[in-house]
Amino acid sequence: MTGLAASALGVPLGVALHGWVLPAMGDSVGLRLPDSVMSVYHGAELLTPTLGGLLIAAVGALLPAGWAARARTATALRTE
Repeated sequence: MTGLAASALGVPLGVALHGWVLPAMGDSVGLRLPDSVMSVYHGAELLTPTLGGLLIAAVGALLPAGWAARARTATALRTE
């Protein structure tokens, strides 16, 4: 749940930061960046990495969770 909440906040903040920093960088050197440089993120394109991240997190948690479920309680807590 923590990772899901962090991504729900981090992705919109990252997109907003991209929209703020890139024009500032272009302005600092006297360039106006074209729209093709600015509009790199679309909602449908962000869905795949989000689902991939959740899948990787779930698969990565299965091995330690399975080990902890089979281990004795004292052993699992000691290795924590």
